[in-house]
Amino acid sequence: MGALITPRALHEDTFYEYFEPYRHPEAHFNVWGGIGLETFGRDLEIVRKIEPEYLWTVVDDGEGPDQWIATGYHHVNRVCHLITRKPHNWIPVEFRIPHRMTTLTTIGLRRQTTVLERIIAAASSD
Repeated sequence: MGALITPRALHEDTFYEYFEPYRHPEAHFNVWGGIGLETFGRDLEIVRKIEPEYLWTVVDDGEGPDQWIATGYHHVNRVCHLITRKPHNWIPVEFRIPHRMTTLTTIGLRRQTTVLERIIAAASSD
């Protein structure tokens, strides 16, 4: 049995910059700034057809006011689903969406992107 790996937490800006989420052309609702897919109806049918490596779920924290972007499909505490141009390949990472809207500085974004690239490189070499 493999060891549990605690995901690395990065800021949501890094997610948008690196993974390039987009609006699915068949989306039926305008959620999450237009790029999200709802958790029911026709949007959920789209989600079920997406390759899992390109699918993410926005989830409520459950313990606090923040939300998180997590790899793959999640049912509990889900807010919506996102699809990205780049696959996540199940890397151990989650992206924090702070309750208080904050953005990274240019250098902060560059640093977090470097950390993300290292996580991806380490995962691909395993």
